[in-house]
Amino acid sequence: DLTTLADLSHEDILLFSRFGVGPRQHPPFECVHDAFSHHSTTQADMIAVEHCGDSITYGELARKANALATQLRAQGVLPQTRVCLLVQRSIPMVIGILAILMAGGAYVPLDGAIVTQSTLEHVIHDSGCILTLAGQEFIHRVTNTPVISLDEAITTIRRDEGAHVANLSSPGDSAYIIYTSGTTGKPKGVEVTHRNVTNLVCLPPGNVEMAPGRRVSQLMNIAFDMAAWEILGSMSNGCTLCIRGKSSKEWRAVMKTVDIVIATPSMLTPHDPADYPNIKAVATAGEPCPQRLADSWSRTVNFYNSCGPTEITIVNTMQLHTPGKPISIGSPTPNNNVYILDDYMKAVPIGHPGIMWAGGAGISRGYVNLPDKTSERYKPDVFVNDGSYMFNTGDLGRWCPDGTLDHLGRVDDQVKVKGFRVELDGVSATMETCPSVTVAVALLVDSELWGFVTPENVNVQDVISATKKVQPYYAVPTRFKTLSELPNTSNGKIDKRALRQLALEELAAEALSSSKAEEDKIVEEKIQPIRSEFYSQALYEGKILSEILPTVAVPPHVYRPDLHAIDEKLHRLSSPPSSSGSDSELESLTDPGTSWEGYENDVLPQKIHRKFLRNLRHQIFSLYRRLFGVVFVVNMAILISIFVKGGANAQELGLVVVANLLCATLMRQDYVINTFFTICCAVPTSWPLAIRRVCARVYHIGGLHSGCAISGVVWLCAFTGQATKELLNKEKTSAPTVAITYFILMLLVGMVIFAYPKTRSTHHDAFERTHRFLGWTATALVWAQVISLTNDYRLPEQSLGQALIHSPPFWLVVVMTSSIILPWLRLRKVPVHAEVLSSHAVRLYFNYVTPKPGHFIRISESPLVEWHGFAAVPEPGTKGYSLVVSKAGDWTSKQIMQPPTHLWVRGVPCYGVLKITTLFRRVIFVATGSGIGPCAPVILARKVPIRLLWTSPNVRQTFGDKLVDSILDASPDAVIYDTRVHGKPDMVKLTYRLVREFNAEAVCIISNQKLTQKVVYGMMSRGIPAFGAIWDS
Repeated sequence: DLTTLADLSHEDILLFSRFGVGPRQHPPFECVHDAFSHHSTTQADMIAVEHCGDSITYGELARKANALATQLRAQGVLPQTRVCLLVQRSIPMVIGILAILMAGGAYVPLDGAIVTQSTLEHVIHDSGCILTLAGQEFIHRVTNTPVISLDEAITTIRRDEGAHVANLSSPGDSAYIIYTSGTTGKPKGVEVTHRNVTNLVCLPPGNVEMAPGRRVSQLMNIAFDMAAWEILGSMSNGCTLCIRGKSSKEWRAVMKTVDIVIATPSMLTPHDPADYPNIKAVATAGEPCPQRLADSWSRTVNFYNSCGPTEITIVNTMQLHTPGKPISIGSPTPNNNVYILDDYMKAVPIGHPGIMWAGGAGISRGYVNLPDKTSERYKPDVFVNDGSYMFNTGDLGRWCPDGTLDHLGRVDDQVKVKGFRVELDGVSATMETCPSVTVAVALLVDSELWGFVTPENVNVQDVISATKKVQPYYAVPTRFKTLSELPNTSNGKIDKRALRQLALEELAAEALSSSKAEEDKIVEEKIQPIRSEFYSQALYEGKILSEILPTVAVPPHVYRPDLHAIDEKLHRLSSPPSSSGSDSELESLTDPGTSWEGYENDVLPQKIHRKFLRNLRHQIFSLYRRLFGVVFVVNMAILISIFVKGGANAQELGLVVVANLLCATLMRQDYVINTFFTICCAVPTSWPLAIRRVCARVYHIGGLHSGCAISGVVWLCAFTGQATKELLNKEKTSAPTVAITYFILMLLVGMVIFAYPKTRSTHHDAFERTHRFLGWTATALVWAQVISLTNDYRLPEQSLGQALIHSPPFWLVVVMTSSIILPWLRLRKVPVHAEVLSSHAVRLYFNYVTPKPGHFIRISESPLVEWHGFAAVPEPGTKGYSLVVSKAGDWTSKQIMQPPTHLWVRGVPCYGVLKITTLFRRVIFVATGSGIGPCAPVILARKVPIRLLWTSPNVRQTFGDKLVDSILDASPDAVIYDTRVHGKPDMVKLTYRLVREFNAEAVCIISNQKLTQKVVYGMMSRGIPAFGAIWDS
């Protein structure tokens, strides 16, 4: 689908396919039990499973599994049926798994010692299990469903039983269903097929170097899909599966005997690789792997870091880690694909962050009995168009230059801190760069960023210092808790719920202490006047304090709203966290909410006029067009006066033409523009808002420019007609004058056509070039015309020089030409220091002048061909300024890819629309993307209280920490809306909410034409002054 790749360069399209498509290989087996049967036949005497001193060979395991499969087949277990497996780690567990698969069913694993009764009942009912195969100790827990005792069924198998059960399975049949908990806490089942499993465990690197004779540990909870990696991987590759016992001693004992370990990073953290020289390969998944852990293990073993949710069959990317190199989740495993897409499912450029979508052979069937959820996360794979599906993993990632993936955390693992999205996994990884930290976790608890670190004797200040080196200030935890070890879930992951509860308990204790101190203070405040009065009286009467103070009654409890708030907070903090949901690989963190939360439900007030009147006032008769109308009226008055006196000759009409062209030119002159802005913006904020809001529209003076330019062309048409008439009638006007006039008319008509708003926007570069060169050429021709016309009309006794001195058009042209030349007299090439912020933006630093907030600067590489205007960003107390160039075309892209060392500038810094900010007491700034450029200097100046609304994808990555931090420092309550995470907002509703919250007098927006007009109209029609760049000047 070319539309999904439309925004990529040719090179990125090639890399999109090269990086995102795993190697194509055919698995040697299509069903899991086929792979097992092969090894049970070829190595029947090999030990298949070991557990706490007991063992079973491949031949015996196959016999018992087939015998049990025969029993299950008799109970109706066939392809497309499901069997709940309620067990604990044991050899019978493995027999049960293989028997269910051989019978054709799919197993639904649950750990009988851990699963809650409500979850057990939900899983059996939701999955539609036709029976439950349970350990003897768990049979009593199963109700309303047929149940078979696994232990009893195996014990009663006779020696002569075990003939191969007929194989009815196909690769597309379900192998297992793993139930995971989501954000609602209600487990949902993910249906995984045989083809999904064998594609991972029967091919490298997914087989983690498994081979006959290798020993594989079984450490994971059976309800966790990584247990399937251990068990099914081992059985499919002829390995010996070594099941751990319950104690840590038995755990370590198993690890000392195996070649291959599959585990979460949290499970490996307590172990020293030096204690396990026997281990040859390790694979981690399930949670981010700390760099230090990967480096430590990879020095002695082949260490595979992996990634992937249950829905894509355990993992779909793997990387063989090299010590010292940055940790990565690698590249797609065989027959799997990975796509990095934006919120609209379009591919992002290579190296840019986006949401990881998975495609290929690992994509599971979907969620059991959740068609809407399945259709939401599983979409037709538009990149292959073969009928297969791709899955939204919910993980954020980006491609590295070497074709590996950089995991950036989960979309739902982002929190909001000071208006910015913070990746908690990234903060955790940064804290782990502190040499003394073993493991670290970042959580947002009650609007504060907490850091949990081990071991207990870590110096917190060292952790803060290490974090500050990488993370922006708002992503550095403000609260820390050191622990001897971090709690783990039953799945071997860090138990973030337990950590959150530790933080809540600490906050509750602090709130309790604070509440008591506050109440004591109130009591003291009430007692003190009474105490003072009695003390004074006692001294007057010669009494001692001990006789008086005991008689003073303590005032009753005083109700205080602030104390009530503390009580409410204490109650909330002390409340236990919700117990809904079970531990799984889909643990989610609480999002504390955002300052715009629920804004979509806000009800906007009614617009203050009827539609016709609104459109008439705010759109048709904008101030820009009213100024245009003023020019029109003035010219109409001149036309009427000409008709009254009976007409005008060519010289008189020429004066009107030049006068209009002069006005048009002056309205684009830097000094004139600055004068207008300086006068209008000098109005104090004490004046009525009705006056200030009109003065703020000073940037509409472009209406005078356009009005005079159009009027000049119209008058030139009249002049051309009059001059032609005089020439034909052999009057004063000469042929050279008329010829020059026609040339000027053609040039000016061409300029007007290119200046038409739609033409100008679609052919901007052509407009800039033609407007400049046609204007210069027309100016030169106007000189020739004025001189020729003056010569035509001079008196016989006058010389041409004398006639010119007394000619008003001549002096008007002198002023007009001077106005055009003046900025070019300040043309110079100045040095530039470039700071590339990202592949989308560069910040350029200049020190030749220090502009004021609200100024913009013109820069160029080729002064005669192109000029580009940018808002200057002066930093208070620092000489010079900077400007931000964002990717918006060939020229800006070149500045980012090949940063300049020198650029041309001309004229003086000129005021832009945001100069008007000082007219208001409180202002809302709305910026989209690079619109922050013009806003930044005004915000940094801190002359007016400003609240910023900035909508853009990932501003910190695009515009750099320095700019973003300085803006947040000047406007700490800024609202940063990440459009990549939250989608496009309703800007009118969101802006209106901020106006009311901030009690702002006005709104200023810097954005594209469509959004600017929408927000300005949305505010103005509701009585709120709003200002933004105009697009028809």
